[in-house]
Amino acid sequence: MTGSASPFTVTVEPSGTSFTANADETLLAAGIRQGVGLPYGCKDGACGSCKCKMLSGSVVHANFQRKALSVEEESAQFVLTCCATAHSDIVLESRQVTPAGALPIKKMPTRVSKLEKVSADVVLMQLQLPANDAFAFRAGQYIEFILRDGARRSYSMANAPHIGPGLEIHIRHMPGGRFTDLVFGSMKEKDILRIEGPFGSFFLREDSDKPMVFLASGTGFAPLKALIEHMQHCGITRPTTLYWGGRRPGDLYMNDWVQAQLAVMPHLQYVPVVSDALPEDDWTGRTGFVHLAVLQDFPDLSSYQVYACGAPIVVESARSDFTAKAHLPADEYFADSFTSAADKATS
Repeated sequence: MTGSASPFTVTVEPSGTSFTANADETLLAAGIRQGVGLPYGCKDGACGSCKCKMLSGSVVHANFQRKALSVEEESAQFVLTCCATAHSDIVLESRQVTPAGALPIKKMPTRVSKLEKVSADVVLMQLQLPANDAFAFRAGQYIEFILRDGARRSYSMANAPHIGPGLEIHIRHMPGGRFTDLVFGSMKEKDILRIEGPFGSFFLREDSDKPMVFLASGTGFAPLKALIEHMQHCGITRPTTLYWGGRRPGDLYMNDWVQAQLAVMPHLQYVPVVSDALPEDDWTGRTGFVHLAVLQDFPDLSSYQVYACGAPIVVESARSDFTAKAHLPADEYFADSFTSAADKATS
């Protein structure tokens, strides 16, 4: 196909929503451009959040991770919309399409107003937004920091929209990481950073009254914190249990904040889980892998929604085990996989 080829039509069932995709843009990019909210996470073919069934048509995939789309899934006509380009008109099956007129995506400068080290390897960053430029987002979505050479790093917003006017970001130090080395090294308050957003389809599905399980590993807690704030603000009282896993107790860097919410949100329960506690930690709580703690407490998730955030291995293990062993409906699992630059390297 040449760049002058007519755009293809992409139809999303069962909603019947349609949009056009040029031959030189991914299906996801075309949807975002036209305000159609297809599900997605990393936008780099690493997490699998955008995976959906292609009912008809032809696509070509750019590089992606096989953990995001297996050979068997590709043979069964599943596609990753973040790296698939249309070579014909397309019909997709996706139950997570949001209405047209989604929130506008903006690029803007931000000022670092606060850098607070909340654990040995996590910094809480507060960003001040331009006073004359509104920035609308849903609790649970993320922004991308645009580095000087155009490279991007994605981070979830840890505050709900009503708590502002700035943004709260939780950043874990990845030694050797270009952005996190900067944050933990030379970055200072009042520095200017450039961002774009909001992105992502991780937000609370408020048309459901099902009880919920929130599952976080490490800084995967950040978007779940935003969801909890949003629930409190909106008076959402669906029974919710938060499972937060870390290697050691210090990794649960806002444990006191969660405990404070329990006092004012009687429908919220909290289960901290530590996998590698040392004797000096004096840890007496739950141990092991955090998603296995969920299975122990909820052997039947057939009537639940699950919102999971964190390391790809945790998110994918939970998706597999919850659907196969606990009967969670696949379309009631909402995830945000925190892929790093290393995760996004193709295999």
